[in-house]
Amino acid sequence: MKYSEAIQYMFDALPMFHRQGATAYKKDLTNIQKLCEALGNPQTHFKCLHIAGTNGKGSVSHMLSAVLQTHGFKTGLYISPHYIDFRERIKINGQYIPRSYVSRFIEANKELLEIIKPSFFEMTVALAFKYFADQKVDLAVIETGLGGRLDSTNIINPILSIITNISWDHSDMLGDTLEKIAFEKAGIIKSNTLVLIGRNQEECLPVFHKKAIEMDSELFLAEKVIPDFETTFDAFGLKEIITTLNGKTYDIRPQLKGIYQAENIRLVCAAVKILHDIKLFEINQEAIRKAFEQVTSLTRIMGRWQIVSMKPLLVCESAHNEDGIKFLEKQLQNMSYHKLHIVCGFVKEKDLSKVFPYFPKHARYYFVKAKIPRALDADILKEKASEFGLDGKAYTSVRRGLSQAIKTAEPEDLILVTGSVFVVAEVLEKYNGSVRNQL
Repeated sequence: MKYSEAIQYMFDALPMFHRQGATAYKKDLTNIQKLCEALGNPQTHFKCLHIAGTNGKGSVSHMLSAVLQTHGFKTGLYISPHYIDFRERIKINGQYIPRSYVSRFIEANKELLEIIKPSFFEMTVALAFKYFADQKVDLAVIETGLGGRLDSTNIINPILSIITNISWDHSDMLGDTLEKIAFEKAGIIKSNTLVLIGRNQEECLPVFHKKAIEMDSELFLAEKVIPDFETTFDAFGLKEIITTLNGKTYDIRPQLKGIYQAENIRLVCAAVKILHDIKLFEINQEAIRKAFEQVTSLTRIMGRWQIVSMKPLLVCESAHNEDGIKFLEKQLQNMSYHKLHIVCGFVKEKDLSKVFPYFPKHARYYFVKAKIPRALDADILKEKASEFGLDGKAYTSVRRGLSQAIKTAEPEDLILVTGSVFVVAEVLEKYNGSVRNQL
């Protein structure tokens, strides 16, 4: 079987949440358990870290992977969704899973897949676990997809469970209160396993404490583990971080410039401190600095305040929920530009009343529709946006909206592409091969 045939089989034959939405969300772990059992339970053959949360879990996963890589570990990384290439989801030391491995996996297990009928996500998780086991990784960083308790990744027994933060997202499946969403995320807390929480939220922390007590697990807060943490910003975002780790002062100039990354970096530093304390490895100062300052080349992360081109400055940012847009609003307030152009699109189920209040009214908008069934029609998006004082035009595709923004913008302007990951993905795909690393 060719790689193209294997990928087409996966996309055609199996439900895919990120394209279909709630209809592809399975509320139990039966399929992934059956699938992994048939594969010899590969998830039991390597040590791992488990990352959940509403925002930041992808960035945290990549930065943790970078830290482990610079400390000499053969590191597996599983994330979702992908932007351009399916293989972005499964990496070892920043290298994508080989096309040949994907093809062989599908061909060898096609009969099993057709009997169990797993979702796209379940099958991809099993593929990742099998690959990491076969390649004998030292550690794997596993990011949850949706939620935590019933997420397909939640059959692992990690040495550390990490929850970044809780915000409004996927309320139709995870719950209509922050406490309910937190309960789903808390599902990754396992028996006698260390737990690290990234943000101290009064609605959510009691939920995490209760679950940790039930599971006889020790819970840590990032701000308590790393109390000394200073940040500075410039016109492009996050400039410098000064922190203390194991008695040594670190002066880091992070490669990821989103101002929200400060919270994520503190969380990663807290995880590093905990892993050091349990004797997983000795912290190397230069390795830590390299991990944060070269995370893009080490892990091939994309879509997080990513500079695509200059004059006009074109930036891609995958902010798609209330918490993410609030940080985006702050980032824009600190930037210097002549005019602001925003290309944005969302999926149909997105509660726009929770995000549009934070979009700048002075910007010129280009409302677009991504090439997926879940994408909200651009005309409907334009109509909804007008209710919040956001003015612009609707375009039938991301390509047309972006082209018009580039045609309209002057050299000192800023073009921001944001909203749905799928909108950002189409822009990154257009510039693939010439996309700059984060500034």
